[in-house]
Amino acid sequence: MKKTNIAILVTTLLLSANVMAEGKAHWKYSGDEGPEHWGELDKSYATCSTGKNQSPVNLTNMIEGELPVLNFNYKAGGNEVINNGHTIQVNYSSGSTINIGKRTFELKQFHFHSPSENTIEGHAFPMEAHFVHADADGNLAVVAIMFEPGEHNAELEKAWAHMPENEGGEHALSNAVDANTLLPLDHDYYRFNGSLTTPPCSEGVNWFVMKHFDTASQQQIDKFTHTMHHANNRPVQPVNAREIIQ
Repeated sequence: MKKTNIAILVTTLLLSANVMAEGKAHWKYSGDEGPEHWGELDKSYATCSTGKNQSPVNLTNMIEGELPVLNFNYKAGGNEVINNGHTIQVNYSSGSTINIGKRTFELKQFHFHSPSENTIEGHAFPMEAHFVHADADGNLAVVAIMFEPGEHNAELEKAWAHMPENEGGEHALSNAVDANTLLPLDHDYYRFNGSLTTPPCSEGVNWFVMKHFDTASQQQIDKFTHTMHHANNRPVQPVNAREIIQ
């Protein structure tokens, strides 16, 4: 794919991630427009049905490997929270990155799913965050963090306090969210090759699922689910020939 085309893909799918491109078929998380039908709704969604490296997955049968250190270089940059009808998303200002070996990916936004989309040894978590990144060539990387009920999450509350209740709502955040504070202290991770978890389910996405989780209060988790009015997780997809490395 040409670099210019990748840039267009990033703009459409990343900067407004999980928002339907104008003119594309409407999709949902259940019913006739639910995940099992996504590939039939629009020809541009065909990969949702035909793809062999789809996300999310159940992480099991992991293989030991020499994974590079995942270096986080995040600054407080979460400056806007939006409700796009599919998720609650925090858009991020430029300048925050992750480094994996010699590759650098910039954080564009993060958003949430409940229950979790990925599962670990069959265990689903009540909430999962996806930190979505892109490198200079438009290659995508997603860092996934699981949330368990526990202590009130003060950093998350900066966005939660202004969470738009209605689809299409957005709110500027004067007190920027620091994504670094949402990370677990231990940065060990699982790695696999996957896709976007929403239409058009494009593949070639680098996935890094953190082994250790964060916490949010049950009240914070409930606020998200009540605002969405429905579960917003795609079911796990076949691993096929992929390796999940730890």
